[in-house]
Amino acid sequence: MDKILSHGVVPMNARCLRFLGWIILILFLNVPMIQGATPDPERENPGTFSLYFENDLFFNRDQHYTNGVKFTWISPDLTSYAENKKLPHWSHRYIRMLPFINEPELKRNVAFSIGQAMYTPADTKREDLIENDRPYAGWTYAAAAFHSKDERRLDSLEIQVGLVGPQSYAQFTQKAIHDLRGFESPQGWDNQLKNEPGLNFIYARKWRVFDTGMGKGLGGDVLTLMGGAVGNIYTYANAGMEARFGWNVPVDFGESQIQPASSSNAPVTADYSHLSGLEKYSLFFFTTANGRAVLRDIFLDGNTLARSHSVDKEFFVGNVAFGIVMIFYRMKISIAEVIRTREFHDQQGEQKFASITLSFTY
Repeated sequence: MDKILSHGVVPMNARCLRFLGWIILILFLNVPMIQGATPDPERENPGTFSLYFENDLFFNRDQHYTNGVKFTWISPDLTSYAENKKLPHWSHRYIRMLPFINEPELKRNVAFSIGQAMYTPADTKREDLIENDRPYAGWTYAAAAFHSKDERRLDSLEIQVGLVGPQSYAQFTQKAIHDLRGFESPQGWDNQLKNEPGLNFIYARKWRVFDTGMGKGLGGDVLTLMGGAVGNIYTYANAGMEARFGWNVPVDFGESQIQPASSSNAPVTADYSHLSGLEKYSLFFFTTANGRAVLRDIFLDGNTLARSHSVDKEFFVGNVAFGIVMIFYRMKISIAEVIRTREFHDQQGEQKFASITLSFTY
């Protein structure tokens, strides 16, 4: 029965979700051609490309959440999602039915992402199954996100589709990077989670609850966050906050690591885009804190329909991050240290990794 579940039903579903993923990817690759992306000569309306990279090797570690990479494009401001001509016409009806993001009189953005995350136990030299440590796992995905905002509030709804297991090619990626850098290759990938398609729906709301001197000299703000996710990859509820302080802090919705519904660093409006005037550069510090109540995490609970390795997860997980951001005209770099509490019972201590984001506004 296990063999049927892991090699029969799942691959059929995988083909369906792979097809959906290709649709999102095709849209993503065509984003520079989207109508509305051309700046208004009277008032620039920018889009943003962002590359996210996270790795624990910066702290001489190679374990647990060991690597993540994501590439995202965020559209210029839209008065309606239908302005994005690369969204299929048939999708407009369903987008209008989505909750939270269709309130009238708000600005909107569409974002497309592709990414990969990988997870390993602490001892990657062992070939056998390490029962009291987390499973080897990879997650390769495509995502479409819909943002709705005014100057103080941002609602984000994201749909992710992808694959967990050997077809995520996380094993190939990690071994290739280790070979390139002369590191010893991990030996236990034969014990990774089995192939399984993934589908997740994620919602997040951010509020700016305090600000002073934004975008013009010394200032800062405080943002709060609440949201959650439902799907076979993650199911959780989360809440958190972020504080920023420094020179020319942009009027956007803060910094973020690789996480669902996080691609929201486009300006609130084109007026705050760092494309003209004195606000061509910024330097500021930020700190974030958030917690999750976790009902499901496939990377700890194991496969949904097939028997696989799993560990006893912690139901409450917290993150804190400390970082610095530099903006010069159209370029932005964010560097942060992230500390995450234990995610499963037998984990030895907290997780640390570095998070780097490079963005280009055009």
